[in-house]
Amino acid sequence: MASHKKTKKFESGDFSISHEPFYLPQGTEIDLFEAAYANKLPVLLNGPTGSGKTRLVEHMAWRLGLSLYTVACHDDLSANDLTGRYIIKGDEVQWIDGPLLMAVRNGGIAYLDEVVEARKDVTVVIHPLTDHRRYLPVEKKGKIFRAPGEFMLVISYNPNYQSVLKELKPSTRQRFISINLGWPAEELEIKIVCQESGTDVNTAEKLVKAANRIRNLVHQGLEEGVSTRELVYAGTLMKRGLPVGDSLRATMIEPLTYDGDLKKSIGEVLKNYFSF
Repeated sequence: MASHKKTKKFESGDFSISHEPFYLPQGTEIDLFEAAYANKLPVLLNGPTGSGKTRLVEHMAWRLGLSLYTVACHDDLSANDLTGRYIIKGDEVQWIDGPLLMAVRNGGIAYLDEVVEARKDVTVVIHPLTDHRRYLPVEKKGKIFRAPGEFMLVISYNPNYQSVLKELKPSTRQRFISINLGWPAEELEIKIVCQESGTDVNTAEKLVKAANRIRNLVHQGLEEGVSTRELVYAGTLMKRGLPVGDSLRATMIEPLTYDGDLKKSIGEVLKNYFSF
């Protein structure tokens, strides 16, 4: 599918993507994303931590010429945090738009990262935005805000990490176009690590090969495999001249587990590729 031309000029502010974020597609995700936007369909990004979900959204916001309103969801995030609230400022009571309402009012991508981490009322408030209605009810204002054609809702979800208590319900999943992002193919991941960290191809290749072996430990007690992001961090530290062992421990061992035996196993894998 041919890429779309910019749909509008960037405006000043913190929500514009002024420079192209580097992104190498794993498959047809760019075409799927563009088709979803053109047809006013919401998108669900599935994939492990550090597999490129957020970078894809940033790249597509730039590609489509849209502002990007990113929300990192957490346990205390409520629907009011997304829609807005009244605050007291001096002697006046003022309404402050939340990021979701800003995106609905102005157009742009509203990106809810790890949406199941938020409170349950968040799911309720986004449902009307995911079907033909495309509106956002704001109870505190007693109004319904209809989304313009330039609005798009994107959420992300890590199915391998979430517990049963924080599963994304089928009734929500089935409202979205689903794009799966796994770990990039080896050749592609090497290119990403080289580009993002500035390290040489040989180092990047060893990092990726080691990472793929470490990811096999997920079935042996490791909660989650080493991410592409951590490989970039490792390459960056080594490129800066930090000792190899310190760089690898800080990026590919310590962030993955507290278990001493697993740390030892990961270290043994790394020593097959690096001397430290």
